[in-house]
Amino acid sequence: MLVAGNWKMNLGMAGAVDLARGIAGGVTEDTVDVSVFPTFPWLVPVSDVLDESGIVVGAQNCYYEDAGAFTGEVSPVALSEICGAVLAGHSERRHILGESNELVGLKVEAILRAGMAAYLCVGETLDERQAGQAETVVYNHLESGLAAVDGDRLGRIVVAYEPVWAIGTGVAASADDAQEMCRSVREWLAERYGEQGQDVTVLYGGSVSPSNADELFACDDIDGGLIGGASLEAGSFLELVAAAGRAAAV
Repeated sequence: MLVAGNWKMNLGMAGAVDLARGIAGGVTEDTVDVSVFPTFPWLVPVSDVLDESGIVVGAQNCYYEDAGAFTGEVSPVALSEICGAVLAGHSERRHILGESNELVGLKVEAILRAGMAAYLCVGETLDERQAGQAETVVYNHLESGLAAVDGDRLGRIVVAYEPVWAIGTGVAASADDAQEMCRSVREWLAERYGEQGQDVTVLYGGSVSPSNADELFACDDIDGGLIGGASLEAGSFLELVAAAGRAAAV
């Protein structure tokens, strides 16, 4: 099981450091991997706090080139000195910042090339779901996001299914809906990569909270969560880690 906290564009330095300390001091589940994704300016102080804790620090984004005249962008090679993972294709970058499926694929390849894990986010909008296109959209995200990924590097891929209509809205997908799509993701991976594909970590994200985590994490094809709002408070995030631990023990 894996529980990852995406802090998005939140927290000052003191708040980020305090949150990291609170999480590090409360994680006791040895059956659950934990990762956190602070905003860029606080990657170093958060990494210092979490050094030797076993908690992976990741970045929320990167560019797809290793170096060059790309003002304002951040190199995956530079990030690899302090990070173990990077998010790619989060819906807020796809829909607010206009990132294409092809660009997300380039970023995934760059993250892997730099030696880090790539968390590929996939998911449909409400209009796409109501039009019966949810699986098609998710498959397209997988196809383009993993276009350059062969089986030898699949072990550093995490797929996070995040229905856009559930992110930050307080309305989570039902456990049945989340399980159905995560199963479809796993089936797609198995068809593409064979047995290796079945072992990829598949997360659910979208309004996960202590009140629904047990039901979601108990689903056969959900290996944990990519958490937004509930990751900004140590107590609630640790409750989700504990829920993942209970699921792992079953």
